[in-house]
Amino acid sequence: MAVRKEWKINPIDLKKNVAVGVTLPFGGAGVFQSSYTTEDQAISNLKNLVLTRKGERPFQPLFGTDVYSLLFEQIGGFIEDNLRASIKEDINFWLPYILLNDVIVDANPDSNRVNISLNFRVTETGANQTIIIQVDQQGGLTIA
Repeated sequence: MAVRKEWKINPIDLKKNVAVGVTLPFGGAGVFQSSYTTEDQAISNLKNLVLTRKGERPFQPLFGTDVYSLLFEQIGGFIEDNLRASIKEDINFWLPYILLNDVIVDANPDSNRVNISLNFRVTETGANQTIIIQVDQQGGLTIA
């Protein structure tokens, strides 16, 4: 596994009227909706990582997750373990400031649907957050 140089960045949300990034999904009053806290931006970064396929981003072919590549595998015991391990590894590598509490993969072969629940914190003292990823039979991926 490749080793990334880790940068320590202190929260930059000290000024309430200065945006620190762009939130996902895109939208809002202007072209993009801005995030004004480090925690909101970290959550958007996590969504961006999960929604990106490995090899999709130019000059960063390892950025992303294997969620899309595992979509067409047989739903069984191995897919749940592989998804859980892959997501944990990718988040720990690309977003080390996000602390995963739990990754729950619920595969339902009868409806061809996989639900992935990520329970995490952005900092040691941050509140627990949950993101739910739903993959349906058409290969659509929604994140809430």
